[in-house]
Amino acid sequence: MNVKALFLALFLPAAALAQGFAGLGTEADDFARPDPTYRLEFPKDHGAHPEYRIEWWYLTANLQGPNGTPYGLQWTLFRSALAPRDGSGWKTPQLWMGHAAVTTPDAHFVAERLARGGVGQAGVTASPFAAWIDDWAMEGPDFNSLRLRASGSDFAYDMRMQARGPIVLHGQNGYSVKSGAGQASHYYSQPFFAIEGTLILPDGPVEVTGNAWLDREWSSQPLAADQTGWDWFSLSFDTGDKMMGFVLRGATDYTAATWISAEGEATPFPDGAFAATPMSRHAVAGRQLPVEWQVRLPDRGVDVTVRALNPDAWMATSVPYWEGPVTVSGSHSGVGYLEMTGYDD
Repeated sequence: MNVKALFLALFLPAAALAQGFAGLGTEADDFARPDPTYRLEFPKDHGAHPEYRIEWWYLTANLQGPNGTPYGLQWTLFRSALAPRDGSGWKTPQLWMGHAAVTTPDAHFVAERLARGGVGQAGVTASPFAAWIDDWAMEGPDFNSLRLRASGSDFAYDMRMQARGPIVLHGQNGYSVKSGAGQASHYYSQPFFAIEGTLILPDGPVEVTGNAWLDREWSSQPLAADQTGWDWFSLSFDTGDKMMGFVLRGATDYTAATWISAEGEATPFPDGAFAATPMSRHAVAGRQLPVEWQVRLPDRGVDVTVRALNPDAWMATSVPYWEGPVTVSGSHSGVGYLEMTGYDD
């Protein structure tokens, strides 16, 4: 068994793989459970929560080059725990995985890093904020002003980000329900980052500017056992308003959304208020994936078509999925990001 296979076997035990996508429907057991009465505290909650099984710091960005060419960027750090505690050295049960990607209209570049916690190879500190795995890092004096770096065999980027609006809490005060049975997570975002910097691509460096969206989420059982995957949308409209919405696919689909005004006021919407319907599919990685969607939030007059910038934005990582930038047209226009998981080959 190679190192990656060994890490994956630890990260996603075989007994858990049948329990929802990537084992995320596995019973919480002795891990902490999200609490609807808990009120998020900053900067503390920008840091890690080792008593929970799964957590991520998830950044996506819609960018433009000097000639108007659109690009997408992803930087993600995942933490997964084998037991509900922290620890030092090789005895720690904390495992880390990093994903980085750059998407162009005709190419998609991906890299992955794997690490064991406790030895300094990966981790997160709340203040000053720093999230890192090897030489990939998202860090700054606080959560509002950050530098972002990552590289792969055929790409790299070095970006700077500045928040231009407030943090947004999803669900009820950051308690985000994920199923009719009550599975949930603590979930907040910073969707108002202005971002600029340099992409290093096979054809050379490209100076880019744009907007970035950072998601923070942690739980110990974010899915029900029958939920096989999700379709997640983060859309930024030309009006300055934004919307997050997801469909969790299972025996009965579960949906939720957050409408975010240009000023940063968040309005949560419960199951059934948000809808996403596939319109066309594309063959990628031996799968037929929906890369064009009709997305609706009737209570805010949203009825849009969401199209992938590059339908081949497949993340060929240890746990594979589709992630890439999208364009938005219809009742609202703009850009955004789409993530799709759990589509079997």
